[in-house]
This record gives sequence, structure tokens and C-alpha cells, in this order.
Amino acid sequence: MSTDPVSQILATFNDSDLHNVTIFYRDRLEQAIEGGVRGVSLVLTYEKHFSGQEHQKVSELADNGDMAESSKLLLNLVMEKGDVARRVMWDSFVKMRNGVPKLNKILEEIQEHEAHEQHKEILREQNETLEMNTILKKEKVKISKLDDRYTELTIISPVRHRKLVEHELLARGRDHEEWREMHLRKELEKIGIDQLFRSSFSRDVCLLETAKGHFLQFNSGCSAVVSGVSGIGKTTMIQKIVYDWATGKIYPDFQFVFSFKFRELNAINCKTTLMDLILVLYPYLRNALEDLWKKPASLLFIFDGLDEFKSIINFAANQSDAEPQYTCTDPEFLCEVSDIVCSLMQKKLLPGCSVLVTSRPTALHLLEQAEISVRAEILGFVGKEREEYFNKLFEDQKVAAAVFKHVEENEILYTMCYNPSYCWILGLALGPFFTQREKEQQQVPKTITQLYSYYIYNILKNHGREIESPRDVLVKIGEMAFSGVSEKKIVFKSGDLIKYNLEPSQFLSGFMMELLERGDSAQTVVYTFPHLTIQEFVAALAQFLTPDPGDIRKLLSEAHSKEDGRFEIFLRFVAGLSYPQSARPLEEFLGPFLHQTICAVIDWVKEKVEGQIGNTESETGKMDLLNTFHYLFESQNKALAQNTVGSVETLKFGDFDSEKALPLTPIDCAVLSHAIGLCYTVKQLDLQNCSIQCEGLQRLGPVLHKCQVLRLDGNNLGDSGMKLLSGALRSPKCKIQAVGLADNDFTDSCMEELVSSLSTNQSLTGLYLGYNKLGDSGVKLLSAVLRNPDCKIQKLSLNDNSLTGSCIEDLASALTTNRSLTQLNMNNNNLGDLGVKLLATSLMIPDCKIQKLRLAGIGLTDSCTEDLAPALSSIHSLTVLSLWSNSFTDRSIPALRRLILTCESLECIWLGENSFSSTGKDLLQLLQECRPGLRVEI
Repeated sequence: MSTDPVSQILATFNDSDLHNVTIFYRDRLEQAIEGGVRGVSLVLTYEKHFSGQEHQKVSELADNGDMAESSKLLLNLVMEKGDVARRVMWDSFVKMRNGVPKLNKILEEIQEHEAHEQHKEILREQNETLEMNTILKKEKVKISKLDDRYTELTIISPVRHRKLVEHELLARGRDHEEWREMHLRKELEKIGIDQLFRSSFSRDVCLLETAKGHFLQFNSGCSAVVSGVSGIGKTTMIQKIVYDWATGKIYPDFQFVFSFKFRELNAINCKTTLMDLILVLYPYLRNALEDLWKKPASLLFIFDGLDEFKSIINFAANQSDAEPQYTCTDPEFLCEVSDIVCSLMQKKLLPGCSVLVTSRPTALHLLEQAEISVRAEILGFVGKEREEYFNKLFEDQKVAAAVFKHVEENEILYTMCYNPSYCWILGLALGPFFTQREKEQQQVPKTITQLYSYYIYNILKNHGREIESPRDVLVKIGEMAFSGVSEKKIVFKSGDLIKYNLEPSQFLSGFMMELLERGDSAQTVVYTFPHLTIQEFVAALAQFLTPDPGDIRKLLSEAHSKEDGRFEIFLRFVAGLSYPQSARPLEEFLGPFLHQTICAVIDWVKEKVEGQIGNTESETGKMDLLNTFHYLFESQNKALAQNTVGSVETLKFGDFDSEKALPLTPIDCAVLSHAIGLCYTVKQLDLQNCSIQCEGLQRLGPVLHKCQVLRLDGNNLGDSGMKLLSGALRSPKCKIQAVGLADNDFTDSCMEELVSSLSTNQSLTGLYLGYNKLGDSGVKLLSAVLRNPDCKIQKLSLNDNSLTGSCIEDLASALTTNRSLTQLNMNNNNLGDLGVKLLATSLMIPDCKIQKLRLAGIGLTDSCTEDLAPALSSIHSLTVLSLWSNSFTDRSIPALRRLILTCESLECIWLGENSFSSTGKDLLQLLQECRPGLRVEI
């Protein structure tokens, strides 16, 4: 049999295929074989398909120089002779190809097309199903059609700038609410998996202007990076991209797609070539690669899981001339794997090819200096996508609806559902509760620890009788899991199993997945937990099962002292497992938890909470307190919680400096809500700049009424947030005396809700609404509250709210009857001279109690001072006045002088940032000497 790849391909064609190929290429063949027509005719004659006369006629035309007619006649005769003659003709083409360039090109195309079709078919078969682990004994792996199971993920471009969390379970569930809001404002755009290359999102596309108009130019070759936390669906997304390409749905310009996993590339411990990397996975392409190197623009390389790569990928600082540690420029040269990947991305190797890399956010810094055309981030499931996942997870739609309803009603569990991996764990843990005919609804898990307890319980229920002592084996698995958490290790080898006296078994496979890892010359089996959180839970569980726990408090304290967060979820699980309801289902198969360990854990949690209360000045202190609240929440130990936090008066997680504030997720807010619910009264809850947004405020809503001073500034609550807060203000039990709401993107649309709640509220005395967008209409609505004789508001801030003089008439009217207001801040609004005259006149009433009046940056000029000065000097309670940053000149000095001298209660007046001369400033500052204690700031 011929070793020529084209001969092998032609041998696979049936007669019909060969007929169609001949018809397809006929016109080009007439030109291609002009120089070799005699040879082809001679072979056909020798094989007795042509008669001597026919061969003579073909040769005569060629000898006379009529090559076109000669080749046309040959092809006509072959088509008439039938299938065998056509096959002989094509075999002769293969033999003569090297001396006939045009014919060789046609044969190369056939070879490439066949390799292309074969590659697509193999990738289609490899990726058309999705494997999902179950906890069932009979069906450990459930195989489904990818298209039936795949739920679209929300992917955004570009990647957002934010502090990266140390653990994926801590990832901000509020990001999805934030994305919806920003998407509505068109600040963030959703990008499809078919838009990562050669779309308007990519920098390899530019709009060019020519004499004939504009057109898009696609530059060949670009690199794209898609990031996302663990379990968010990066690998499944890659599977979907490869499958959709193989089925012709996306990226038709790519002729070949090659997909690699960094985890498997780790096993290559020596130099290799790009060609060998490809042939390990796609050995059938050996004869096609040489031609592929000539068309790099038709190639897409995919590398999944950069964060798992053990080697370092190094990019130089200069993007345009970025050089890796070693530049690999030939696909058949021996190089380090890291250099191959780097050179592909930087267009040094196969320039013109495209590259897609996925990574967790923790490894993105490796690509900061890389030349990347598209940077995207997977947010996971948003809105209805969560429900769609559960509908696809369960065949019984009634069970799907019941599970999702329970999840939706539990803010902790619902917030986890942005991540497909957590949805999977939730489904496996909760499903049995809604498939049993007789079930106790109160037992359905509500905390994360309870959820994972039932996940493990279901594994034990299906696999626990396969071994004599599941407790002993689980202790060993837990010890190995703990060592992995300690060392940030998630992949275990056979040597690890031997170290902990574990053997591969049906029981072990219920907890860990077996993966094939490709080495230099063979495949080896490695083991991993389905998700990092499962590894952390098993590690925590082992602490309660081991017969000799040692000094558990010392172990917990050492884990708590690690500042990189690696033990954070482990510690939450330990605290949660001290709760009897979390332990009870597991004790059915594992026996009782060690009482000594339970008591030690409870004492440790108590010690941590008591030690952390009040120690929240630093960001570390704030984080430690929040973590202790998580321990309390997971423990569900009401007596312990009330003994430790019941008398707490101040909770400070925020700060005026946003860099010092602790960002809180919706899960954090739910846990904080639980802690506040156990407090008798909270004198101050400071959440300034904690980025809680509306979703976090919703979690806190049920307990806000217990806080006397509430600092919610800088949280982007929006109008929806005001609606939630108004509910707390409306509560008959409301104790809120002051609430800071500055910089929350409020508009006039939310003011009716606020006004309605304030009409019945009897506790609020301080309302801070600065740096919002209330506008004149918002303040007009608020004026109705100030007009109410029962109004208790003493301090009101409306600075930086885009106000004009138009709203002052309503405000002034309200102030003429108001008897409670002592502080008013109107800074940085465009009130102008007329507006301030109206305002000042309204404050001239005998019972006016205004003590501090701030009118900085409101557009005042010399024209208003003759009216303003006597009005303000008549306010006998005025102690602080700010006229900073207006447009006063020396012409206003006489009026201001009279104001300062006649307003005997005035203690401080701010006049800086105006247009006084040096002499004028000196005259004003001398007035400080007229009365002891008076300050003139200028």
C-alpha cells in the first residue's frame, strides 16, 4: 500500500466521492495537467482503459501545442470510461505531482481538506457529551449531550478592576447585581463565545476610512484571555467553543483548533516541540502539519488553566518587542513548553495564528505585559440563568422547581448560585430532600456547612457499606485533604494515597475524581476532589473523627494566623460542624463526633469573637471580626452568639477612606445581619464604602431598625436601596437616629419613598444625603417632611446634589415653620444670590435653631451680602457659618464685618477660597480679636 498521504486519502474515497472530486476540480485540472497529459494517457492505455487510437489523439493534440484541448479530451474520455479509469487517473496524478506545481497544489488541498474534516469529526465526537459526577452508586458519572446540559454563562469584556478575593467561595455574589445595573447603563458589555476573535471587541479589528467609505480590516492573529474563579465554567466553555467550531457554528475562518490543558502540560519535564505537543493529542495529523505551518492564520491554539501551570511564563515590559526567556520561532525546534506558549502569544512562533488562554484571576498578573487583543471575564450565571441550570440538572421539573425555590429563599445559598460548581453541589445535596415522599422540611440545609454535610451524607448513604469502617477511611482522606489545604495542593498522586494508607476503591471514588494526566511517555492516574470546598470540608470533618485530635485549639489558631486566606473556609466548616444538626446526618454512618473536639472548637470560637470585638481600626481587624461572625453563623449556636455579641454596641467595617474599608459580599451581609439580630441594640453600624450595594442592603434589611447610627455612605445603593432603607425607617421598632447616605446614586425618583417613611418615623434626627442626584424636584418633596410639625430632623446635609435656586422657595417655606433643624449643609449647589436670600430670610424667625450653616461653593457674589448679612446676624443660635469658595471680593467686607460683629453667637466663619485682596484678608482676620474664641478662617 502506498505511503503517500494523498494516496491513502484517495483510497478512502468511494466511487461517488471520487466522481464528485473530479467534477469539482475539473476546470483546474485541465490547466494543471497540460504539461503531463501524455504520461497520464500512457498509463491509462497501459491499464487498458484507453485504446491506442484514443491515446494517439490525445498525444497529437499535445504535440501540436494544443495543450488545453489535449487535457480537456483526456478528462472527457476518463469521465466516459467510468470509476476505475478515474481512480487510475488520480493515482497517476499522485505519482507525477512533484514535477507539476498546479497539480501538486490541488492534491495538497485535498490532503488538507481531508485532514480538516477528520479533525473536526474527531473533536465533535470528543466534545459532544458532558460528563457530570454524581453521588449515586449505580451511576457515578452522568453523561449528557453538551447542548442539552450547557447553560450560557455571562461573560463580560473588559475585565473589571477589583480586589481579588483569596477564595472562590468568597467571590462577590453582588457582582451579578452590579453587572445588571452597569449593563443597563451600558458601562459593561456582554461578549459571546463567538466574539473572542475577529469581532468589534478585538484589537485585531480596526475601522479604516477610504475614498469609497469605511470598512473593517481584520488583522490575522490575536490572543484572547478569559478569566474566572474556580468552578465558574472555564473548561466547559472551552468544550463548548471546540464543539461549536467542529459543528460549523462559529469561527469558520479557523481550519484547525488545538486544545491543551496546562495541568497536563505540567507532566512534560523536558524540552519538546509544538509539533510533538500536537501529535500527542492528534496523531492522525502527522502528514498534514508541514502544510499547516504555511497557513498560521487558519490555526487557533487553546490553553486552559494557566493558574495550574507550574512553569513561569515571562513577558518583557515592552509589549511590542516582548521577548520570552527564550524565543521559539520554529514549530519543530525543541523548546520549553512555557516558551512555546509565550512565543505563540507574542506572534514569534507561527505569526498570524490565534491563541485563547483561560485562567483564574490569581494568575492574571502573569499576562499583564502580554500583547492581548481581548480580555474577558466570566461572571457566571446571572438572573434566569441560575434557574435554567437547575431545570437542566433535574429530569423531574417539579424537583427542579422545589430545589430552586428553597435556594432562592436562602440568601446564603442563592448567592452561591452564580457559580455552576456550587449549583452542582447544591443540586446533589438538596435533590434527595425533594424526591423523598416523606420529608421534614425543617431539616433542609440552610447554612453552607449543613449543605456540605448532606452532600457527604448522600455519598455515605450510597457508598458507606462498601467498606468496614468508613470513619477510619474518611479520617485518612481528611488528613490528606488537610495537607492539601495547607500546601495549596488540589491534585494528589498515587504516592499521596500510599502516604495516607489509602487505596483506590469504590468508596474513595465517591469523594475523589480520577483524572488521566499525560506524562512524557505514558498516562498516569491522579486524584482530585470535585471542588476545593469539598476538599476543605472533608479536611474539617476529619478533625471531629480522629481518635487523637491533639491540641485542636492550637491547630485552629495556627490556621487562623495565615493571612493568605487558605484556611478561611476550612475554619468556617470546623465551626459549623460543632453544631449538632450539622453533625447528626453524618453520625449515622461515621459514629459520634468527638465531644472533646466539639467543646474545644466552641471555646476557640468564643475566644476569637471576644478578642476581636472592638479591634476593627485596621483592615485586618475588620476582616478578622467578619470571619468570627461567619464562624458564629455556621455554628448556629445561639447561646454562644448571644453571650459574645449580645452586648456589642459598635460594629465598624467601613471607613471614610475607601482603601481602609472592608468590601462586604451579600453572604457577608447575611452573616452580619445574623450577628446584629442577636445584639440588643447597636449604637453604631459603620459600613461606609463597603460596596454592599442594593443586594447587600437587602440582606441587612431585617435588622437595620436596631441600629441607632447607620453609616451607609459610598455603597452605590441606588433608588432601590432607598426603598429597602425606608422599610426600616417605617418600622414601629425603629431606633435609627442618624443615617449617612452620601454618595449612593440616589435620584428624585426615590424621594417619595423616603418622605413616606419619614412622615411616621419618630426616631431620626440626622439625615445625610450629600453627593447624590436628588435635584430640585427631590428637595421639593423633602421639604414636605421639614414642614411637618412632628419632624424630628436636626441635621440635614444636601450638599453636592445638583440643586439650583428653583428648589429654595419650597425649602425656605418649610424652614419658616420647622422648629427642629440645627444643622443645614447646602455646599456645592448652584443656588446663586437669589436662592440664598430666600433661604436666609426663612431663617430669620424668632424660634430658628440653626447652629451650623454651610453655604460653600454655591455661586454667591457681592450682590447678595447686603441682604445676607443682616438676615444671618439675626440667627441667635448660629455658631458655625461656611461661605467658603464663593465669589466675594473686598466689596463684601463691610457687610461681612457687620455680620461677624453683630452675630454674637458666631464661633467660626469660613471665608477662604474667595477673591479677597491681601489687605481684605488681613482686615477680616483682625476681627478675631474683637471677641474671645472667635475664629475667622480665610
